[in-house]
Amino acid sequence: MTHTIHPLDVILHKRDGLALTDAEIRAFILAIVKRTSRRQLVTDAQIAAFLMAVFLRGLDSRELATLTEAMRFSGEVAYTEALNTFAIDKHSTGGVGDKTSLLIAPILAAAGLAHPTAEGVPGIVVPMISGRSLGHTGGTLDKLETIPGFNTQLSFPAMRDILKQCGAALIGQTPTIVPADRILYALRDHTGTVESPFLITASIMSKKLAEGLNALVLDVKVGSGAFMPTYEKSKLLAELMVETGEASGTRTAALLTAMDEPLGRFSGNWVEVWECVDIMKQERHPMSRDLIELSNILSGWMLCLAGHAATPEEGAKLSDDILRSGAAYKAWLKIIAAQNGDTSIFEDPAMHHKPTATRTLTAPTAGYLAAMDCKQVGWAVQRLGAGRAKPGDPVSAQAGIEMHAKLGDKLDANQPLITLFSEDPELLDEPEDMLRETLQIEQAPPRLQPLIREVVTKNSLRP
Repeated sequence: MTHTIHPLDVILHKRDGLALTDAEIRAFILAIVKRTSRRQLVTDAQIAAFLMAVFLRGLDSRELATLTEAMRFSGEVAYTEALNTFAIDKHSTGGVGDKTSLLIAPILAAAGLAHPTAEGVPGIVVPMISGRSLGHTGGTLDKLETIPGFNTQLSFPAMRDILKQCGAALIGQTPTIVPADRILYALRDHTGTVESPFLITASIMSKKLAEGLNALVLDVKVGSGAFMPTYEKSKLLAELMVETGEASGTRTAALLTAMDEPLGRFSGNWVEVWECVDIMKQERHPMSRDLIELSNILSGWMLCLAGHAATPEEGAKLSDDILRSGAAYKAWLKIIAAQNGDTSIFEDPAMHHKPTATRTLTAPTAGYLAAMDCKQVGWAVQRLGAGRAKPGDPVSAQAGIEMHAKLGDKLDANQPLITLFSEDPELLDEPEDMLRETLQIEQAPPRLQPLIREVVTKNSLRP
């Protein structure tokens, strides 16, 4: 490159609606991660201006692919390619009670362990880098960290060792993984640019692709508990992520799935682990039906992309067989033990649920559970102590809710609807008011949305 690319030129080009060159995008991201307190290659003000320019002008598919790639390689990458096996992961845009990762990782690990490569490595590996709860959505790491001793802060070499042995590893994002995203993410929060589908795509996909994946399945939530406010915006995000994944050489599929009520029986931290352990131990509670169905559908897509099933439907059946056989539970115990977790806690998970304050809300009248604002339910869970208002806040292992009814269920007057758990009796009143306000009981049964609304693959992308 003969001339220096100045950050201001990049900002002006995007501000004026021009397409940025690959060199401009790479230079801007490099300046972000290479800057030091003594050498400000690019200022926070300039990064903020760049984010707003992208927010207002958008990116074409080449720009988005290049931005994602520049962010992906801004720090350490996993190099799971070195294992010579099939690496796949699942990402969810987040919801309430959304604990499918805790079932999907062991299901896929069990499938991989059953079909090792010639070198003895599991035939499928799941390098799952997860996040923490923020706002109304739960975080997989907070759930896993309720397991005594469980270590989510592993280096990539340590993660590869666990993949080789167990078929899946469940870790958190370290400061050296996609550092460009951490800097951009923090500024998006302060600059009113969080909702840009282009910036969301680059953020999610750079972290997932840093895992060195052959394929990726995305669970993009729609409905009142979803991150994106409308169906159209959720679908656009799904399409952008599929297009970006495919451009990087990673087979990518996105499922638009309903988030109109909490998924499964429990929402919280330890209670969600408990629910998944029960399922893996063949104790299927009626309130967990939707969770089991969605986990099998997502795993089915993953097994199909990995070549272990001819169709996603066959994959879903194989997934359920793995769950029912106990193989997923065996794989789960193996993963937890490899990451220093105490597996004895799973012998009787209900024993370890010890909230100091509980309260059960009952149906004020007979009728059908017709609707709720799922986001408000998520905020109620957060206020009970299970989530955090800002990064770094502590979370309670014991706080959460148990649903006793699903949308469309016929209710009698005074029938239990929902139980609240907290470690502080003073934290029960506000969530109770929020839940009473949002749970609607009607005399006629509601029209329910299907669990899977639509599937987006490279073949279904609009030109």
